[in-house]
Amino acid sequence: MTTIRREVLTLPAAPPGPDNPLPPLRPLDEAHRIDDRDRAELPRDMARQVDYAPLRSLLPVQVRDGYGREREPGALDALVIENDRLRATVLPALGGRIASLHHKPTGRELLYVNPVLQPANFALNGAWFSGGIEWNIGATGHTTLSCSPVHAASVPAPDGGEMLRLWEWERLRDLPFQVDLWLPDGSDFLYVGARIRNPHERPVPTYWWSNIAVPEDRRVLAPADEAWHFGYERRLRRVPVPEHEGVDRTYPTRSTYAADYFYEVPDGRRRWIAALDGNGQGLVQTSTDGLRGRKLFVWGTGPGGRRWQEWLTEPGTGGYCEIQAGLARTQLEHVRLEAESEVSWLEAYGPLDTPSDGDWHTVLRGAEDRLEAALPRAGVDAAHAAWLPHADAEPGERLATGSGWGALEVLRAGWKLPGTPFDEDTLAEPQRPWLQLLRSGSLPEPEDREVPGGTLVARPWRDMLETTAATPLAEYHLGVAQWHGDDRAQAVRSWERGLRSIERAEAADDAGHVTAVGRWPLLRCLAVADREEGHHERAADRYAQAFADLCARRPDDPRDTDGDGRWAAVAAALGGEAIGALLAAGRPADARAVWERLDPATRARGRFRLTEAELLAAEGRREEARAVFDEGFEVADLREGDESIGSLWARLDDAPLPARHDFRMRPDRG
Repeated sequence: MTTIRREVLTLPAAPPGPDNPLPPLRPLDEAHRIDDRDRAELPRDMARQVDYAPLRSLLPVQVRDGYGREREPGALDALVIENDRLRATVLPALGGRIASLHHKPTGRELLYVNPVLQPANFALNGAWFSGGIEWNIGATGHTTLSCSPVHAASVPAPDGGEMLRLWEWERLRDLPFQVDLWLPDGSDFLYVGARIRNPHERPVPTYWWSNIAVPEDRRVLAPADEAWHFGYERRLRRVPVPEHEGVDRTYPTRSTYAADYFYEVPDGRRRWIAALDGNGQGLVQTSTDGLRGRKLFVWGTGPGGRRWQEWLTEPGTGGYCEIQAGLARTQLEHVRLEAESEVSWLEAYGPLDTPSDGDWHTVLRGAEDRLEAALPRAGVDAAHAAWLPHADAEPGERLATGSGWGALEVLRAGWKLPGTPFDEDTLAEPQRPWLQLLRSGSLPEPEDREVPGGTLVARPWRDMLETTAATPLAEYHLGVAQWHGDDRAQAVRSWERGLRSIERAEAADDAGHVTAVGRWPLLRCLAVADREEGHHERAADRYAQAFADLCARRPDDPRDTDGDGRWAAVAAALGGEAIGALLAAGRPADARAVWERLDPATRARGRFRLTEAELLAAEGRREEARAVFDEGFEVADLREGDESIGSLWARLDDAPLPARHDFRMRPDRG
């Protein structure tokens, strides 16, 4: 019978660190957008879904960029579900990731298991790590829940045993979801029942891709003769499978550059994808037809792809690729989920043993026959039907606790969500001011020198902010919500009103009392608005004023004030933005003044070593800027597709970019 138990994994880990306290007001720096030249060639349904509600903003989620690259042995809470054939290890504090899927009879690990936990800037909100099976919900890109906790509990399984339920509230689209894992007695396949619900009275865009990391020395099989190729040149093109440009691309190590291959699985064909080694052994994933898409992602053999592979784990560790399954053909699309409706499907993961080398269609027929013998297609459909009545079953023993955002939304709207309780006892400090706004109609006054928390931006919360007392803090949050709603003129007016309110309060106090809410949060928002409108000089002025105000209000020892490093985090975030804005305005002397006021520990971080080199270059001190590269630095939060290091190097030196700094994921222009 299936058992579920707790376990602790110990491995070298870099802590995720504090979230960036500044609201992410600028558009997403997202690589997954297609060139307009390719739109006319898309099938009509794909084109419609590519254009349907792409994510424009990360709000209300905050950026997670406080991690580094210093790893120490760390203990990770894990939940293990197993029967006599399979053992799955789940990390509830890290998005419910399946870290390992071990097949007992053969002693084989079916996934790529990362030996370290190293956050890197691949999730929509920053911190992400590689390996295992992750559940990507929300919008194009890795989920914002990659390094966040989810709720977990045991639930009765369809066969009378136990299953492990994971659930959370996805904040980008305001949707609850669940993932149920169970192992029928004697089964070689892990069953995964997934459901996304839309409790709103309006349609909502949704997105799902199950992302499976497997060793890259495999051949990837999927029932298709064509695929949509998408690379970091942002071109989406239909290409033949398996061979494209004279190379069989179903072998991940035969591609030079990082790329996605979204397989065009014909209607009516069984949905599956497999990654098999030279002996024909490996993992297969299959599902009910609702999970339509299948994809292969390769890093490529070029220097950039190899560097990223090293960056995400340890040198000398075997590389990996990703096989994936999603609701649409490609990850560039979002699917319409009608009002007060839901979408569900069932996936199955297990071993497959079948010849992988040889003629494509012969190999596919053999693989499909072996899969059908091991797990009939009708059996997957039957398992889905058997699971659905259990999807609403109330959880039993609580095994892990996620965030309190779902509880707050359920309190606000009064929704009934059987099977996924968002209980009031999960409400925590981040929800405290919003709970008071909900219950009393007012935001609590901030404590002295408190850094403002995140803002809720959905229309019901914006309506509450518009009717509450117009304090500086309320004007700040209201402006952020208005900005998210693309009402930018109103946002600017709200932030300006907040500033005037602070100025009046301080002018009226003969003792020169400093207000609890500083000018800097409002000035920084106005500076971002100026940059977006092309007013670079005014943006630079406001950034300089914001940073000066922050420095005047910071405690003497910011590291010990709140216990979670928020003051140090906000000083680094605001200082970095201010330097960038001042350099963009051609004011290196003012940028240098900001640099000098940053903490030494902040200036020593890799991101700020790169900033220092940019500042030195702007000051005309090219040799000193070049010396920063010689001394060495690592930008822990370097963004996927970011080419800033290479661009600066090209300004300083004609020599090839050093391998340790080469993260380029596309061919050189030219």
